[in-house]
Amino acid sequence: MPGLKVGYKAPSDQADPRSLLAHGVLAERLGFDSVFVSDHLQPARHDGGHAPFAPGWLGALGASTQRVTIGTSVLTPTFRYHPAVVAQAFATLGHLFPGRVVLGLGSGEALNEAPLGGRWPDGRERFARLREAVAVIRALWTQDRVDYRGEYYRLERATVYDRPETPVPIWLASSGPGATRFAGAHADGWVTTSGKDPSLYRDTLVPALAAGAADAGRTLGDLDLMVEVKVSFDPDPQRALEATRAWAPLALSPDQRAGTLDPVELERLAADLGTDRTARRVVVSSDPDEHVERLRTYVDLGFTHLVVHSPDPDQAGFLERYGREVLPLLRGLG
Repeated sequence: MPGLKVGYKAPSDQADPRSLLAHGVLAERLGFDSVFVSDHLQPARHDGGHAPFAPGWLGALGASTQRVTIGTSVLTPTFRYHPAVVAQAFATLGHLFPGRVVLGLGSGEALNEAPLGGRWPDGRERFARLREAVAVIRALWTQDRVDYRGEYYRLERATVYDRPETPVPIWLASSGPGATRFAGAHADGWVTTSGKDPSLYRDTLVPALAAGAADAGRTLGDLDLMVEVKVSFDPDPQRALEATRAWAPLALSPDQRAGTLDPVELERLAADLGTDRTARRVVVSSDPDEHVERLRTYVDLGFTHLVVHSPDPDQAGFLERYGREVLPLLRGLG
């Protein structure tokens, strides 16, 4: 898919719905190609946290913008939502904003799903549920009166009545080779996050994606490859570094996060983390050229869509600075 795209990750954990909408509109005005949002029931921190309902918010964003691609990065279609509800919601969005909507899906986090009282299964079952959900959604987007008998979901003569002429693309998020190969075979795009050893992408994940695409008679060129890149950009280097403290709960160990379902407790556990931990996976710099060089790594790995995600408490200021000083330079990478 020709041309590098640069998008903005609207930080739904950090801003109320109205402010978040203003940021998304500003991103379009400044020349970003896309605006993506997480679909969280709860934020990773309680004090000052937010968690707007993503499908409804995307409707407002679509109506308030003209050209940016909009979508979830990512939504879980297997616990809080039945996949048929997701199919209906995103068919409606695709009908309203044709050619602009992406449904990004993932297997979920306990923080956002388990508080509703359901059992939180292991990774194998979550992946199996995701595979089945993708099949359900695609069936409802392409067939009438769908009967489906799966291990986890059933449909009885179900129909999504309002569907766009061209189905909404499904992009799948993953960080392991098995799920990534599935994405290559069954998705229109792949979503992953930055900050890992480049060899993981180069030697494991991208080859798995290519193998999955080959299974389906496709190549990597048939897919959108999107990476969310965590960045902190401010004229004051210390302020850029300190801003990463907003993401302290994300710097906890996987075991700490997996076993904690309460934003208050996550915030408590992360309270004493220093910037050596909170900035570990973030591009922190006041130099536009350094940002470009750090992001060049992902372009060289084959990513076609960079989505920048900043912890800056002043998102409008971040967008203005990044849009003016870094975005034009990133265009040169494509």
